[in-house]
Amino acid sequence: MIFENLEPSKVWSYFNEICKIPRLSKNEEQIRQYLIHFAKNQKLEYKTDDAGNVLIIKPAYKGYENRKSVILQSHMDMVGEKDAATGHDWAKDPIIPFTDGKWVKAKDTTLGADDGIGIAAQLAILEDRELKTGPVECLFTVDEESGMTGAIKLGIDFFKSRILINLDSEDEGELFIGCAGGMDTIAEMEYNKEETKSDHASLKLSVTGLHGGHSGDEIHNDYANSVKVMTGLLQTLSKAYDFRISEFNGGNLRNAIPREAFALITCDKVHLDEIEKVTAAYGEKIKEKYSATESQINISVSKTEDIAYVIDGKSQKSLLKALDECPHGVIAWSKDMEGLVETSSNLASVKFADGKIRIITSQRSSDESAKKEIAGRINNIFSAYGANVKHSGGYPGWKPDTNSEILKITKSSYRKLFSTEPVVRAIHAGLECGLILKKYPGLDMISFGPTIKGAHTPQERLDIETTKKFWDLLADVLKNIPAN
Repeated sequence: MIFENLEPSKVWSYFNEICKIPRLSKNEEQIRQYLIHFAKNQKLEYKTDDAGNVLIIKPAYKGYENRKSVILQSHMDMVGEKDAATGHDWAKDPIIPFTDGKWVKAKDTTLGADDGIGIAAQLAILEDRELKTGPVECLFTVDEESGMTGAIKLGIDFFKSRILINLDSEDEGELFIGCAGGMDTIAEMEYNKEETKSDHASLKLSVTGLHGGHSGDEIHNDYANSVKVMTGLLQTLSKAYDFRISEFNGGNLRNAIPREAFALITCDKVHLDEIEKVTAAYGEKIKEKYSATESQINISVSKTEDIAYVIDGKSQKSLLKALDECPHGVIAWSKDMEGLVETSSNLASVKFADGKIRIITSQRSSDESAKKEIAGRINNIFSAYGANVKHSGGYPGWKPDTNSEILKITKSSYRKLFSTEPVVRAIHAGLECGLILKKYPGLDMISFGPTIKGAHTPQERLDIETTKKFWDLLADVLKNIPAN
């Protein structure tokens, strides 16, 4: 095993097993059965619900029965992103992890440390019969990444604990006590098909090599958005050339900054050389604009097989104007917590399918009214260009409580273990904590984890050293939970 010399060995052993199990959002049955099988083998009580969530219960260590019960929470699913050239099949192929001495990475795909390492830590806690703690419940939710369905459908009496430790954070040394709420705004545009003109050539425009990243945690990092970049290229070309779009596909996931975009167009054959030059010049301009954050960006044009149909000119103009006007990135910074994004929007994807154009955007904010305001603004933009718009995926934020008991315990453990003060903050990404808190008012919550970089991209990597610190902190916090 590639992790055999890493500590804590049990956590890495379980993470290695988890990497072998396909578990994309809405397809978690294999990991769900693995968890149930684990509970049976460990002779631990467990239960499931109609949503697919799993709860495994570990009794208190002998003599610790009067300690407060704690629930550890992670999500089963992961984001499946891969390099375009790889043939990875998310329905059956295992993730192939490897290490470079400092980081654990995956070959050509997302690693799934978000939140596979949280699952692995829970299983190690459940197995450790020598760990002196009170009762521990472990909640594994489904479909966090694509809709938080597990948390939304969680019953109000599924678990008993009044202290929750969420294991879905990605910055070691930082303790999270709040998160943003979010929602999706989805637009659908119809168009008419027209036959390609006989004097038109067919071209493929490509935007690849972008960083991408988590649309909450990394939205402020000035990474390029492939949909925006492609829109800019098409807008630039439209100023001088008569061309028509056949397809425009960019981005994949609502909670990931889009990394790639592709467009099929037709244009007058006499303009081929000029379009290549304009595309190259536009590419250089974009590289200069994002020189600090996008070292691998590539913008290209190539001939492709003949295109039979294109969209009508009016629909094309409406699509490009709507995408151009649609906001992406940080909308507002928090006035209460320095360095925290308050409100943002992610132009996540554009897809041509079933005779329609589907555009998905996602909004996040720690201010509920601001979240609705930016969603309404995007609604108005797309509606003005004839799109049908709907909102979905709404979930509440989690308001920070600086007087939290579990925060005080965790800070004390961190100082004792590492002789330094942890950073206490809120996160702009969405956590399930807000939804769970809505079901269990008064729940005392905190979130922490090891350092994960590049989540939701094939550059995802898990820091080895901080994984050990994450485990040490989790075990020590559990040992220091007070009596009822």
